[in-house]
Amino acid sequence: MQEAYKSGFIAVVGRPNVGKSTLINALIGSHVAITSSRPETTRKAIRGVLTTDHAQIVLVDTPGIHRPRTLLGQRLNDIVDESLSEVDAIAFLLPADQEIGPGDRRILSRLRGQFARKNDDGVFEWKVPLIAVVTKIDELNRSQLVDKLIEINEFANFTDIVPVSALEHDNLDEVRHLFIDAMPEGPQMYPDDQITEEPPEEAIAELVRGAFLEELDDELPHSLAVVVDDIIHPDEDESGNETDDGPKPKVQVLVSVYVERDSQKPIIIGRKAEHLVRVRKKLRTPINRIVGGKAKLDMHVKVAKEWQSDPKKLERLGF
Repeated sequence: MQEAYKSGFIAVVGRPNVGKSTLINALIGSHVAITSSRPETTRKAIRGVLTTDHAQIVLVDTPGIHRPRTLLGQRLNDIVDESLSEVDAIAFLLPADQEIGPGDRRILSRLRGQFARKNDDGVFEWKVPLIAVVTKIDELNRSQLVDKLIEINEFANFTDIVPVSALEHDNLDEVRHLFIDAMPEGPQMYPDDQITEEPPEEAIAELVRGAFLEELDDELPHSLAVVVDDIIHPDEDESGNETDDGPKPKVQVLVSVYVERDSQKPIIIGRKAEHLVRVRKKLRTPINRIVGGKAKLDMHVKVAKEWQSDPKKLERLGF
């Protein structure tokens, strides 16, 4: 008897900086979500597509759920609400090397309100599978890990609990297996080779922001936003007309990098534009892959004052 095909959506939730993007990238085997040690790295509900012979899972990488301090923070929480609205299962990430804290309890309360009902003896029953993914297990020894798993088991009545180290690729197969088991029967939604639902503009914007996060580390203003203004392919000029003259030009990728204050521009640009040069060099191959040809990344650093708290500017920057 042929195995039934399964498909569906899994929301990956947790506090900021618990390894959501790292896990998704490891499961898919490609870089679809940016990773950084800085909290609130993910600002979009990025959808990674994991396809096997018998299943297809869309992993929704949500921004970390937190108490919003700015309008941007509130928008990020709204993105989480939208991501959770129609999922078939939830992966709740809890880092092995940190205590369960108020942020985790707040997330659990939110999930219970949306996805659980209380039965007569006071126990919450989940309407969709809730899988606890215990990340960063490489930080603990065996005895510490056993204690952590017991603590997490008592924290909530999870459908399943699975320990994993995405960086070390330890136990990833078990995570895949549990995720597929949690999916309903359904058709394949995307082609075999598609690994993300993001349009090219958003994928490139996230790559650029991720590269600056890595390049500048602690110096980087948290208020960095990236917008791809245009992608101009070599078969068209700026007016949209096809051109046949001369050697085939590169695909032009026009990018605006926004900060909140004039004093932050030199931090992004660097001495003799060194940061722009290094980011361009680092992203050459992945951007070529996205646009399907040789690309020229043209970046301009601009100031959008207090954009994190300005509704019109947030909308213009894609939030």
